[in-house]
Amino acid sequence: MSTTLRDPREIIREEPGRHAPILAALKAGPLTVPEIAEQIGYPSNEVLFWVMGMRRYGHLLEVEDPTDEGYFRYASVHQDATA
Repeated sequence: MSTTLRDPREIIREEPGRHAPILAALKAGPLTVPEIAEQIGYPSNEVLFWVMGMRRYGHLLEVEDPTDEGYFRYASVHQDATA
């Protein structure tokens, strides 16, 4: 994996193609951005862009208070958020 940060515009353009893998990772339950990144195999900084875009447009929601590390857990709006 490259340690070079990509242009945010390039990362954002890829968001529509990342919905399916992110939603698949969330089928087992709510996850933090680092947990999603680990499951789908992309860097956390890129996954953050995609998760925030999905949250903004109503695909995901925050479901719990932050973890001890300060991360929120996200779930699909089409799943039971209390799981």
